Amino acid sequence: MSGTLYLVATPIGNLGDFSPRAVETLAAVNFIAAEDTRVSVKLLNHFAIKKPLVSYHEHNHVSAGQAILARLLAGESCALVTDAGTPAISDPGEDLVRLCAENGVEVLSVPGCCAAVNALAVSGLPTGRFTFEGFLTVNKKSRREHLESLKSEERTMIFHEAPHKLRATLNDLCAAFGPDRRIALCRELTKLHEETRRCTLGEAAAYYGETTPKGEYVLVVAGAEPCRESTVTLEEGVAQVLALREQGMRLKDAAKEVAEHTGLSKNELYAAALNGQDAR
Repeated sequence: MSGTLYLVATPIGNLGDFSPRAVETLAAVNFIAAEDTRVSVKLLNHFAIKKPLVSYHEHNHVSAGQAILARLLAGESCALVTDAGTPAISDPGEDLVRLCAENGVEVLSVPGCCAAVNALAVSGLPTGRFTFEGFLTVNKKSRREHLESLKSEERTMIFHEAPHKLRATLNDLCAAFGPDRRIALCRELTKLHEETRRCTLGEAAAYYGETTPKGEYVLVVAGAEPCRESTVTLEEGVAQVLALREQGMRLKDAAKEVAEHTGLSKNELYAAALNGQDAR
């Protein structure tokens, strides 16, 4: 009979957040798979837990995953931990979970800290629907395309970012979503210098243009305003545009004004009005 893989969430800063069940699980398993054994051994020492540690991280997850699976299939139990937070969330642990699922190994979650959810909870932004985006790619073209694809995303968006990349990320978010979009910048969650700054993207970019970012950040960005469904038909909208045109307004300005009041597409209004004007 195969063993069990336990996904044990670890504190993201405050050791007091480590649950009794998590401590019991680490003490009971045969071995622990850790993102960085040097970090995890400090946690284990704090709770007087002595267990064999193996490395499992982004650079060795293929070979290490197979080795861990073999031990699980042989009947041993394993706890997977990251340096901080919930394993398998924006983490190579998802590959180990999939491997276990494909081979009939039971996987159980021992819940605890998750920086993304903590940040969302204190952001002051809508929490009913959200999308977790994790770390943005460093490839400029892919990054720009990804943010462009999120331009109309109406759900609250959550990003992780390192301090040395924060300024560039805020500038990219401004370019993609506009400077008036709301953001909550959650820094050093659960740690001594925990801080949440709520402002617009433009204000955040300006602030960190003069202030050196420190600590790990979770960025919670407001979604786009829902698209309004117009009760006015395109034909009726065009009539309004042409009426404004006859009053002396430029066609483009008339199309823009009618679009703002009706929710119709400015470009469609302009093109249709241009055709209508030419037909007269």
